[in-house]
Amino acid sequence: MIPFLSLKDVTALHGEEIQEAVAKVVAGGWYLQGEQNALFERHYAQYIGTSHCVGCANGLDALIWIFRAYIELGAMKPGDEVIVPANTYIATLLAITENGLRPVLVEPRPDTLEIDDARIEEAITDRTRAIAIVHLYGRNAYTEKIGALCRKYGLKLVEDNAQAHGCHVPDGRRTGSVGDAAGHSFYPGKNLGALGDGGAVTTDDPALADAVRTLANYGSQKKYIFKYTGRNSRLDEIQAAVLDVKLKYLEADNAHRKAIAACYYGNIQNPLVSMPERLPDAQNVYHLFPVFSSRRDELQAYLKENGVGTLIHYPIPPHKQECYRELAHYSLPITEKIATQELSIPIGPCISQADAAAVVSLINSFSL
Repeated sequence: MIPFLSLKDVTALHGEEIQEAVAKVVAGGWYLQGEQNALFERHYAQYIGTSHCVGCANGLDALIWIFRAYIELGAMKPGDEVIVPANTYIATLLAITENGLRPVLVEPRPDTLEIDDARIEEAITDRTRAIAIVHLYGRNAYTEKIGALCRKYGLKLVEDNAQAHGCHVPDGRRTGSVGDAAGHSFYPGKNLGALGDGGAVTTDDPALADAVRTLANYGSQKKYIFKYTGRNSRLDEIQAAVLDVKLKYLEADNAHRKAIAACYYGNIQNPLVSMPERLPDAQNVYHLFPVFSSRRDELQAYLKENGVGTLIHYPIPPHKQECYRELAHYSLPITEKIATQELSIPIGPCISQADAAAVVSLINSFSL
């Protein structure tokens, strides 16, 4: 059996250190807004390359607080528009609509799977206030053209970095540091995953960082004094301690993912199966490895019968979801084709080269 992802095995890689870190928090008796949060926030900000990191409850909240903070700071207001890739996970849109903002969907490039920067400008109106890019699958989505459009039209650039911890853009900066603000998820299955939910916002804007931290603490800057109508969305001390341990190994874990990806790119040869354009290694941390087939469901069943776990990311795009009926008018053939053909095969710090070779052999033997 080759599981898609075994969280038990991932945790066991650094299990002793993780247990020691958790035990230290438990024995210390301080479980929220303490030293472990401060330590992890400092280390993660340094790693990403920003001045500020604010831990919060999860990745969705991280994005919600970014847009809410911009509203509180006067940079946006309900009814304003945010350009967003059409083929993202629904959380990116939820953060926008949660704040009364309007998502404007733009197709991805079929070769890179990331938002098509050649389509963005035609979607900009006098109500556009931001471009949200998503580093989907662990692949860099930022281009110089996107940065230039933000400067030309005075738009905020918000990064959804939930799947791309450690990824770089072409000039060497890490994703999560190239926009005005970025949301990060530490869901257990991420490249940097907690033992539960967790998230963070990174930014170089001190006013935004302060607003996010306040909003995520009931709207309170000082105990019992409330500046905003916020919520409770805090990263707990245990998760911060776990993340600080795992952060030390993130580069090595990402390097392992890249080695597995190289095996896939170098050896999968089946006319029924295609792969996205191979980016330079620095620009992909391979959170997922997507392959595509017009017979996706049959391929998934075939791999399952032969002991290989897979997942689909994602079978129904946001504009086809019942909760976003108002977006159903969009014509998005590229996004819809991706949704019907994408299949994620095993990749991660616990997948061996022998496992990868077995997956390759099975994919290559899949036939009519």
